[in-house]
Amino acid sequence: MLCMKEHIPLEEGDYYLSVEGYRVFTEQYLLKRGYCCESGCRHCPYGYNAKINRRN
Repeated sequence: MLCMKEHIPLEEGDYYLSVEGYRVFTEQYLLKRGYCCESGCRHCPYGYNAKINRRN
C-alpha cells in the first residue's frame, strides 16, 4: 500500500478533463494509487459510495 504523500507519475489514460475542465482520475489511476480516499471519485474501483459514506 502506498502512503498518501508518495508521488505517482501520471501516464496516458490515468485521467481525462471533464466538460467543466476538472481532472477526472480513471479506475486505472485509482488502482495504481492503491487506496480509497473516500471522496466519492466517479470511477472508484474500491466500492465507496459517498451518498451513504461507506464501501460496498
